[in-house]
Amino acid sequence: MPILEPAIETLDRKQLERLQLERLQALFERMRDGNDFCRERFGSSAAPRTLADLPALPFTKKSDLRDAYPLKMLQVPIEQLARIHASSGTSGVPTIGPYTKRDLEIFADVNARSLASGGAQPGDLFQVSWGYGLFTGGLGMHGGAERLGACVIPASSGNTARQMQLLETLPIAGIGCTPSYAVLLAERFESEGRRPLALRYLIAGAEAWTPQMRDDIERRLGVTATNIYGLTEIIGPGVAQECPEAKNGLHIQEDHFLPEIIDPATLEPVPDGTRGELVITTLTREAMPVLRYRTGDLTSIRREKCSCGRTTARMAWVTGRVDDMLVIRGINVFPTAIEELLLGFADLTPNYQIIVERPPNGLDELRVEIEHRSAEDGIDHRALETRVATKLAEFLLVSLTIDIKPPGTLTRVEAGKAKRVDDRR
Repeated sequence: MPILEPAIETLDRKQLERLQLERLQALFERMRDGNDFCRERFGSSAAPRTLADLPALPFTKKSDLRDAYPLKMLQVPIEQLARIHASSGTSGVPTIGPYTKRDLEIFADVNARSLASGGAQPGDLFQVSWGYGLFTGGLGMHGGAERLGACVIPASSGNTARQMQLLETLPIAGIGCTPSYAVLLAERFESEGRRPLALRYLIAGAEAWTPQMRDDIERRLGVTATNIYGLTEIIGPGVAQECPEAKNGLHIQEDHFLPEIIDPATLEPVPDGTRGELVITTLTREAMPVLRYRTGDLTSIRREKCSCGRTTARMAWVTGRVDDMLVIRGINVFPTAIEELLLGFADLTPNYQIIVERPPNGLDELRVEIEHRSAEDGIDHRALETRVATKLAEFLLVSLTIDIKPPGTLTRVEAGKAKRVDDRR
C-alpha cells in the first residue's frame, strides 16, 4: 500500500530519535512550567539530555488524570480549546480529552496515515461504524478519512439493518468498527444470504481481539482486516496501525507518540521483543500532553524496518491489560488467551462470555460460554465441551467448564464495546 507520509514514516531511525528528543525536551519544559498540577509533579525532575534519560522521569497514571479531573492538567487557556472528548468512566471518574485546533489537525493526520496503512485510498467510500460523541473513535476516523481524501459514510454504531443496506448498495471500499461488531455484521450477512457490494478492507479496534478472530472476519466478509490502536488519554485512534503487507505488529506514529515497554511489576524498562506494559509520551499534543503514561496494555515492541518500507517501531497485538488479568486459584489468566484458544476450534463462533464465580466457602470457578456454528440436531456438544475444556486447561493451567450453546444465543453488542468478562466474585 502507498505510504502517505514517507518523509516521516520511513525516516532513518537516528534522525527520528533526534526529532523525538527535541520534542521531548520542549514538552518537558512546557509541562514543568505549565500549571500548578504539573509543576508539583515534575518540578524537581531534571530535563532529559538524551532519550536514555526518559526512564528517570515520573510516570503518569490513570489515577493522576482522575485526580486532575476535569482540566487541572490543561496546558493552554480554556479559550483555545476546540473540542473535548471523554472516556466512558465505567470504572469511576471519566478521563477528559481536550483538543486545541492544532491537536485536531494532528488527530486527523495520524488517522489519515493509519487509514492509508490499512488499505484506504483517496476517493474511497469509507464507512465509519464506531460511535460518534464523547467516544473518540467515530469522529477521529471521520477526520482521518476526510484528511486522506476519502468519502465518509458516518454510520456510527448500531442500527445494523441500515449499516448492511449501505454496505450492500453503495460501493463502500472500507469500514472501521469494533471487531465484535465486524463479527455481528458477518453473521447477519451470512444468515440473510447477502453480501457487501464492494468491501475490500476493514480496520478494527477499540477492543482487544486476536489474529484468530481476524482470520474468521476476513474469511466471512471477504476483506483484508487490520488492527488499529489508540486511547483517549493519548489522542484517540491513530496511535498505531497495522499494515496489510506484513500483518506483524502495529506501526506507532513515533513522531507524535514516544513508546516504552516496562515490566509492570518492577517498572523498569525491558528489552525490545519482551512483553510488558506499554508506556506512551505525547510529544506534540498541546491541550493536555501526558508524560510517560502507563496505558495498562500488555505488548512488546520491535524496531527493525518493516517489509512495507516503514521504519517506525511496531507494537505487537495487545495480549491483555494489567488490570484485566484474572487470578483464578492463584493462576494468572488473560481473556485474550482464552479467545485465542477457543478460535482454534472450527466448530465454534467468535462469540463467547467468560464468567468467574466464587461459591461460599469455595474455590473460584471459571466458566466459558460459547456458541456452536451449527444449529443442527444431533451434534455431540458434550464431547466437544470436553475437548475444548481439556485444551484450555492444558494451556492455562487452570480447570474450567465449557458451555457450548446454539448459534445466536449470546447477547450481541451493536453499539459500544463487547463485554467479554463477567466477574461475579
